[in-house]
Amino acid sequence: MRGPHNIWRLIRTGATLERTGAMEVVLDAFRAPKSLRIVAHALGWPFKWLGLKGDPTLPPATRALTALGPAYIKFGQILSTRPDMVGEELSEQLKYLQDQLPPFSTDVAKQMIAAELELPVDQVFSEFSEPVAAASIAQVHRARIAETGKEVAVKVLRPGIERAFRKDIDAFYLIARTVEIFAPSARRLRPMDVIAHFEGVVMGELDLRLESSAAAEFAANTKDDEGFRVPQPVWNLSGKTVMTLDWVEGLGMNENAAIDAAGHDRRVLGARVLQLFLNHALRDGYFHADMHQGNLKVGADGAIIAYDFGIMGRIDEYTRRVYAEILMGFIRKDYRRVAEVHFEAGYVPADRDIDEFARALRAVGEPIFGMDASRISMARLLSYLFDVTERFGMQTRTELILLQRTMVVVEGVARGLDPHINIWQVARPVVERYIAGNIGPKALLRDLLQTARVLGRFGPKLPRLVESALIAQAEPSRPLAPPRRRSRWYLIPAAFVIFATGVGLGHFL
Repeated sequence: MRGPHNIWRLIRTGATLERTGAMEVVLDAFRAPKSLRIVAHALGWPFKWLGLKGDPTLPPATRALTALGPAYIKFGQILSTRPDMVGEELSEQLKYLQDQLPPFSTDVAKQMIAAELELPVDQVFSEFSEPVAAASIAQVHRARIAETGKEVAVKVLRPGIERAFRKDIDAFYLIARTVEIFAPSARRLRPMDVIAHFEGVVMGELDLRLESSAAAEFAANTKDDEGFRVPQPVWNLSGKTVMTLDWVEGLGMNENAAIDAAGHDRRVLGARVLQLFLNHALRDGYFHADMHQGNLKVGADGAIIAYDFGIMGRIDEYTRRVYAEILMGFIRKDYRRVAEVHFEAGYVPADRDIDEFARALRAVGEPIFGMDASRISMARLLSYLFDVTERFGMQTRTELILLQRTMVVVEGVARGLDPHINIWQVARPVVERYIAGNIGPKALLRDLLQTARVLGRFGPKLPRLVESALIAQAEPSRPLAPPRRRSRWYLIPAAFVIFATGVGLGHFL
């Protein structure tokens, strides 16, 4: 579906922003310069009559995004967590997108459930409510299992959602290709790879079997986390288009007045949500990657309850260590070490000046320390950081997109609870604890033992490998190997030494 025909989709996007009055709202929120405003209106105004009307009862930006489709709604959900970037007014308007979108018919939902479970809904559930929440991809019903009487939440995909998402993603590919062609300096951001990554994440979110699996794994990882709960999936009542989970009551993370009235300390909750995310990312390498307010609730006991596991992030051990060292470098104001880690990990080309990069990082980090969050313009900070990455030729790391995006969203959630939160002070104990256990002599010994275990597995194959090497060397029909290749003989005794070492160390594991 990709191709120039998607130009129509892009034209309609601009036209919709103009028709709903959202264009000026968005430009104001991002403090767009006059020149950009002129260009934006020039591109959108002539086609205003082609724009989607949307729901006139909604505020302009929310009206435009809901009219444009699910991918645009996802974008709005992210912005709703960043009042420091888009302003309090627009942020408040966009919170509607988190879980208050118009639902589809309950009768349609029941038909989809019956088709998925191959059983009539009335036979499976003794009670089944109207939608209690509706988001961009699915809606949730409260129900009671007929056989056990257990109260559950039943999540049902929106009909036709996969096709709708593909249309939006196809248009995004056209945008990315256009950027690559007409803005060569932006190629380092790898826009096509970014959209491909987004497509993979979204397509995975449209299979609720994968979400059930993610919920189960996440629950197992976090079962001992104090003040945090994950509803368990009901496997026999879940499928590709339907997922059933334990029902858990709680206040929305964006309901500050209700949270205060219930006697919960929002400062504690703000710190906890940030520390939980860091723990999950660093300790487990598996984290909830869609932690906006609509997917988080506060239980009666003050515990944070997570929902919606369609987008989960996973990072390997090496990346976790790099991420932790970068965070700790900023926390300790050791910008030289932060620069070194970037070079060691290959995030910055080796031909760049490490001292200049460290100085640029200092200019990013220093304004943060000693200030509370309410006095920091994250938009301005991100703008400067973008300039730094462009200057030093840093490319977008697609494997880190979810981590970076989630960090931005989680910080926004924490700010919503406590506008004066200092993210560095809150993050410090979590990062220090991770570094103490994973970077240093203990971690080195553990890595060596793990390497020995892996080498030990090659023991049964070693005689055959040696025999193959000897036969290859003895074959008369083969041309003589150059002197440089004859040195491979030393690998045979070396292999025995490595294997013996692996077996010996393996006894200690």
